[in-house]
Order: sequence, then C-alpha cells, then structure tokens
Amino acid sequence: MKPDEIRSMSMEERIRKLNELRLELLKLRLQARVGTLTNTARIRNIKRDIARILTIIREEQLGIERE
Repeated sequence: MKPDEIRSMSMEERIRKLNELRLELLKLRLQARVGTLTNTARIRNIKRDIARILTIIREEQLGIERE
C-alpha cells in the first residue's frame, strides 16, 4: 500500500484498514506458529503497511504536511 493511497482515504477508512491489517497479521502469526504459513514476507509487508497508516494518522494530528 502506497502512502498516496493512504492519504486519499478518509480517517474512517484508515481506521477500518488498520483493524483489518492487524487482524490479518494476527492470523498470519498464528499460521507461522502452527507451521502452515507459506509466504513469510507477507508478515513484514503487513507490518510496514500498519506503520505507514499510523505514521500518516500521526502526521495529520500534528499538522505536518507532506508533498
């Protein structure tokens, strides 16, 4: 997910997407523990997407504008 995509979302959409990603991360971690996870890179990508969303939310709270 690209930062421009996240910035074009409304706050409600961001929160919804954040919750979806956190749930998916939980499921993937469970699969990793059980041993059924096939794509381990997906965990890293989801964590990065979560961090991007949280960063953009925080930037808006602080009033920081990006180009």
